Amino acid sequence: MAKKLIKGLFPGYQRIRQHEALRLFGAILHDPFLWHLNRRSAAGAFGVGLFTAFLPLPGQMLLAAALAIMLRVNLPIAVMLVWITNPLTFAPIYYAAYTLGRWVLDSPARGFSMELSLDWFTGELLEIWKPLVTGSLILSTVAGLGGYVAVRLLWRLHILHRLRERRRRPGARR
Repeated sequence: MAKKLIKGLFPGYQRIRQHEALRLFGAILHDPFLWHLNRRSAAGAFGVGLFTAFLPLPGQMLLAAALAIMLRVNLPIAVMLVWITNPLTFAPIYYAAYTLGRWVLDSPARGFSMELSLDWFTGELLEIWKPLVTGSLILSTVAGLGGYVAVRLLWRLHILHRLRERRRRPGARR
């Protein structure tokens, strides 16, 4: 059931491959593994997408797509999961990453005032980049591995549940 629901949300890969804007990628997008929805591909896509989502980088979707292509996992799922960090969620996520990184690096807490200027941004970034990157890498790794393991486990449990249901039906072979 979940597989049908997910497949209904995405256009078919034939339609995507024929899209004019994507023709520049040529044969790269013709790999069927990028579009399959099976346990390995979905779990890998969750791992890639969640790992990439927590990195404080511009172009997260491109990075997720490149990793999905290299690892041959479901491309649409990997790219869509990057949107966990969106304009509404990035501030609390990166603040949590900064706090975690500060704790891991044993950096002292520091106060700051916010000012919308390039000088403020570059000055603050020079002060907070180490804890931010450290915390983001930790969150990315935990989220990526957690998503991969969770999808593999839930998929397996779903299959076992379906097998049990099939065996309970009257006339089923045992």
